[in-house]
Amino acid sequence: MLAIRLIAEPDRLDALVLPVRPADSTAEGDTSAEPVSTAVAAPDGTADEAAALASAARLTGRAGEIHTQLRPARTPGRLLLLGIGDGDEAAWRAAGAAVARSAAAETHITIALPADVTSAAVRGLTEGLLLAPYRFRLTEAGDQPALTTVDLLLADPTGYEDTVATARTTAAMTHLARDLTNTPSSVKTPQWFADQVASAAADLPDLRLRVRGPAELTSEGFGGILAVGGGSASGPRLVELDWNPANARTHVVLIGKGITFDTGGISIKPVASMKLMRKDMAGAAAVVAATLGAAALRLPVRITTLAPLAENMVSGSAFRPGDVIRHYGGTTSETTNSDAEGRLVLADALAYAVQQLKPDLLIDLATLTGANSVALGKRTAALYSENDELAAGVLAAAEAAGESAWRMPLHTDYVEYLGSEIADLYSAPTQGAGSVLAALYLREFTGELRDRWLHLDMSAPSWADGDQAEVSRGATGWGVRSLLRWLTDVN
Repeated sequence: MLAIRLIAEPDRLDALVLPVRPADSTAEGDTSAEPVSTAVAAPDGTADEAAALASAARLTGRAGEIHTQLRPARTPGRLLLLGIGDGDEAAWRAAGAAVARSAAAETHITIALPADVTSAAVRGLTEGLLLAPYRFRLTEAGDQPALTTVDLLLADPTGYEDTVATARTTAAMTHLARDLTNTPSSVKTPQWFADQVASAAADLPDLRLRVRGPAELTSEGFGGILAVGGGSASGPRLVELDWNPANARTHVVLIGKGITFDTGGISIKPVASMKLMRKDMAGAAAVVAATLGAAALRLPVRITTLAPLAENMVSGSAFRPGDVIRHYGGTTSETTNSDAEGRLVLADALAYAVQQLKPDLLIDLATLTGANSVALGKRTAALYSENDELAAGVLAAAEAAGESAWRMPLHTDYVEYLGSEIADLYSAPTQGAGSVLAALYLREFTGELRDRWLHLDMSAPSWADGDQAEVSRGATGWGVRSLLRWLTDVN
């Protein structure tokens, strides 16, 4: 990962980045930019040159705008003017991402920060710098970014060390979630995923890990996980990861859908819908990575993470449309669509969390429905909860982290669609409002925690078709940053 140094005096100036912002003006249509006064003065004449360039290049100062000026035989040899917009954390995150991409051919750059730069701005900048260059490749071929070191020029570097460390941990855990999600399913079996969690947890003290295999799942009655995983030669698993610091006052359970590949089962998907189904465990990747991040940051909140893992395959042992499944705790589901499998494994995990773990708060993340993207587009998760305070807290954390979510309704008159003639519940109603109905189905398994439960349907924002600010194409790691923000304040 990119090295970021906090310094008060530059020891090399190959490329210098100076921030610019929209100029104060009352003239209609004036979108000019002006340099920002930096904490450490730029080399002689550079500030005046930056002001002249901002005007000549017709820069606007919007966040992420960048202009490069070559300066042969001078120091610095390259001057980059970087738009920081209104200077808030989101703007600096976009600016950091722009620098990381625009300066990828450099080996070393120095960014002069404003005299009044906030910790939030430094965090945003650092996250943008670290997240934007991410690429997942299983080959060494292809160009790799040359940029290895970024210096942040500050009057008091020591005052931002914790901020940068937090941003680095957040980026590292987001990278982990992206790696897990991007990994092809020829490798990514339920057992492989469990092994990756064990490997990552081994580097952190005070984490407890338990992995249930098919025999334990059978003996304990996890019928949903067993049904979905029954068609695969790679048996299902249930990962339980626990972070329990001595000073914790609140216990949170995080649950993530972990379908390591989804063919749709007997209700098989068309090829176009199946080819990216290696991402159907992005919820599990996010909650695991967030828990590891919380442990690395020593956050004072107890977190138990459950990742129900299964491969939904077509075979003679696959569960059938019309089967009745008995979940953990005894509730039964009639399923007429084996492609609505994620809610079945989540139902087991929710029931287990309520009955055995008895947390204060319960949150699940899942790439659950295509209806998520129909309702909210490609970048926004659907949030469901009956708890206004919990919903507001998670939405605020997502906004601060640079991830998007929107609260959706849990219409009580839709509950009748869940009624089955032969089981307690009908798992996949077809009356429309697919994301809402899936959330209402999950709510049936939250028991006494119904008013302390929150569900995030994050199918759409878990994957990006192209680069956008700090998000790189492919798996986005959506949810890791939001959860870490929220967990920092939940206790």
